[in-house]
Amino acid sequence: MFKDNRCYEDEVTVNNDMFMNNSNLINECAPIMEAPCERVCHREICHNVEHIQPINTRIINHHIYHHTFTPCYTCCEENEICNVYDQNPCCR
Repeated sequence: MFKDNRCYEDEVTVNNDMFMNNSNLINECAPIMEAPCERVCHREICHNVEHIQPINTRIINHHIYHHTFTPCYTCCEENEICNVYDQNPCCR
């Protein structure tokens, strides 16, 4: 007799066998194919992904010229000569 997809002997037969023959206490049944079940195993796999990002540094030099003016004074001199002659009685 089959109950719950398992193999069972009739209770009366089992009891009679126990009293009549002690060597036949275990009755084996044919294997029963169970409905397949599925196990689900979740795994977390971490991946380290290296990103290379080139960064260019541009240096802009601003040359600022402050112009100052320093006066440079010069001097020039002119000599004018003027001859004044007195009336010299000797020079006449």
